[in-house]
Order: sequence, then structure tokens, then C-alpha cells
Amino acid sequence: MRMLLTSLSVFVALAVPAKADRVVTETEGDKLISALTAQGCTGGKMEWDDDDREFEVGNASCNDGRSYDLKFNTDFTLKNKKLDD
Repeated sequence: MRMLLTSLSVFVALAVPAKADRVVTETEGDKLISALTAQGCTGGKMEWDDDDREFEVGNASCNDGRSYDLKFNTDFTLKNKKLDD
């Protein structure tokens, strides 16, 4: 019985797909552009991260001449700004 439950648990874990990032909507994109501009940045790849429940902008160009990965809350407030490696 234990072996059956263990096997079933592994099967369910593998069968349930992980949530993936998605492209932001037009409205979300407009708000992210405003939030990026407020940080002195432009461009980058914008996504919604389902796992972390946050917006991510990868490889944004900022006014110091460097590229950053930025994360924003659902209210488009900056959570994290990390130098892009």
C-alpha cells in the first residue's frame, strides 16, 4: 500500500504542469513602462511570474548605462533591481 501511495504521489507531481511565466497584457505593459521610466530605465523583456506573483523586466537599459533585471509588485511598485549578469 505504501508503495502504491508513493508511486501515485510521484505520478501526480510529474503530471501537474508547473505554472509558466506569461506575456503581460497591454494595460500591464503600459503601467510597467511608467514604473520603469520612474526608475530611469527603458526596454527589457516584460513577463508576469505566476510562481512569485510579480512582474519581471529582464535586461532593462538604465540611465547609468547598465542593464538590470527588475521586479515589481502587483501594484507596480519596485521590489528588486539587480544588475543583469
